[in-house]
Amino acid sequence: MKLELEPGALRLARGQTLKVTDALGSTIRCSEGSVWITEENVPQDVVLEAGASYRLSRRGLALVHAFGDATVALA
Repeated sequence: MKLELEPGALRLARGQTLKVTDALGSTIRCSEGSVWITEENVPQDVVLEAGASYRLSRRGLALVHAFGDATVALA
């Protein structure tokens, strides 16, 4: 099987967590699967399904956790 990703996209396996540091204003787009996003000092977490995006609102640490196999891009 051949997997083609858009430039800048990352493939996350089920249960894998991506750490994003000091990316204020960056947008995380989920193109496959679903991910959970939590930001340091932000009380509400976000769940993105395929096709959705979220703009990071704080400096510091943000975690992007894949519920199942997922593809995300950070811009």
